[in-house]
Parts: sequence; structure tokens; C-alpha cells
Amino acid sequence: MRYSRMLRIGPVGFRVGSDWRGPIAALDDLYRDYPLPEDGIVDFNVRLFAARPWRRFVRPAVMIGGDYMLPDALPLPLAQGLLAAEMGMNLQMALAQRRYLLLHASAVERDGRALLLSGVSGAGKSTLAALLMTRGWRLMGDEFALVDPASGLVHAFPRLLSLKNESVPVLQRAAPGGRFGPLLAGTPKGDIRHLVPDATAIAAMDRPAVPALLLFPTFGPAQAVREVGAAETFVRLTQASTNYVAMGERGFGSLGRLVQDVPVRAIDYADTASGIALVERLWSELA
Repeated sequence: MRYSRMLRIGPVGFRVGSDWRGPIAALDDLYRDYPLPEDGIVDFNVRLFAARPWRRFVRPAVMIGGDYMLPDALPLPLAQGLLAAEMGMNLQMALAQRRYLLLHASAVERDGRALLLSGVSGAGKSTLAALLMTRGWRLMGDEFALVDPASGLVHAFPRLLSLKNESVPVLQRAAPGGRFGPLLAGTPKGDIRHLVPDATAIAAMDRPAVPALLLFPTFGPAQAVREVGAAETFVRLTQASTNYVAMGERGFGSLGRLVQDVPVRAIDYADTASGIALVERLWSELA
């Protein structure tokens, strides 16, 4: 394509190509500290393209494609080209990653052990992970946790942190020296601003961790903690995995071992301060 950028995030290499310079310029800026794929070999290709040649110039609309794509996906305006690139990388992972079991979860690490935060959109897992990063935890990922079927270890995938709506000013206050992308207003998920993981997360992204605690957070209700049984945990995680079925026996074994070995709690929290305090307390008690 006319413009392109290669980058490696954890164990996965991408090439992102675009009909427009803007999305690639944004990637060049925000991913400037990330390494290139080893030997220039990528795992997945992403394409940002115009459905019709004239849509490159008149009301430009960005279609998301690549090695794998959803043919009925709606385009995004060019002003949201960075979001399109991020969605394109997500799409390749969700549809084609087979080396690792993917869990839709944020992950942070301390002392070689990983905390996984899994929940539906709006549960606050990205915000909690970002705040924990500002408190000395190593960010391992915001969108996906990568579980190795052979070892059971969690591998890092520290993409840009996708902050939505009210979480944006919260992190701007908590990380005044952080590198933020442009404000993307009016996206399908509201206002989004990306935060670049800190230098520790990028430098250590090739170092896996032992899963030590799994939390299912919910933002909004009064503070509460609930034990989650193995059966409920297993079902929740199958629903949170984009490739569990495709992984077959390896996926079943990976998920079964995770459920058997890792303590699990569901937590409710009404504000970020109490949420962080609750996470820290459960980590000290259970991990």
C-alpha cells in the first residue's frame, strides 16, 4: 500500500498499510519505541483502504481489512484512522491467532506474577490496568492476555491503552507525564484517547509471567467481593476468548489449567480509588 508501518508487540509482528498517510503517521509517533518484527517477518497484515478510489479524497472513509476481515464491517471516518489501525490489529488476532489462547482481558505483572482483569466493555479493566501501571505494576496488555498452552505462562501484548470517555481525564491526572494520542471524538464507543504504555512495559514485553490472580471487575455498584466457582469461571472465560473453540483440545487444556490453578474473585467498585485499593488488597491476600 502507499504508506506502511511494521512493528512488533510482544511475540506478534504486524505490517499496517494505508491509503492515507495520517493513520501511519499516528502509528509512527505512538509506537516509535517499539521494535520491528524479527528478520522483518510479520505474523499479520492490516490494510486501511478506500472502498472506492474517490473515497480517498471526498468524504474519506476507512475500510479495515488485511489477512482476515469482516466483509460487512462499516468504515470509519479518516479522523479515526488510528482507531481503525488498532481495530485492524485486534481483528487479525481475534480471527487468526492460534499459537496462544486469547483472553479478552487486561493484564499487569508484579514480581513475575500476572494479574488478569476480565470483563465486558465498560467494566473498567483498562482504567484499572492503566492506574496500576502508574503505581509501579508492569503493564502486560490492555486488549488481550496471551496464554501459552504449553507452559501456562501469560505473554505480554502491550498495545496502546484504549481509554474511553470519563477514564481519559482520570488518567491524564494520574499520569501527567504520559504520552497520549489524539482525542478521537464520536467513535462507536464514545470518546477515545490512547495512552502509550510506559518504558518498563515496552522494554519487558518479551518476558512472560505466571498467572497468579484473576478478577472480574464491575464498575458502578457499591464495593463488594464474591468468590467465583470453577464452572462459572470456565464459562466466563470461554465467552471472553475469541479463539477458544478454534484452539480445540489445546484451548480446553489451557483454560482448564488456568481455572484450576489461579484464585478468582468478582469485584464491584464505585470509584477508581476504592477499586485500586481493593485490587491491591486481594493481590496481597490471594496471589
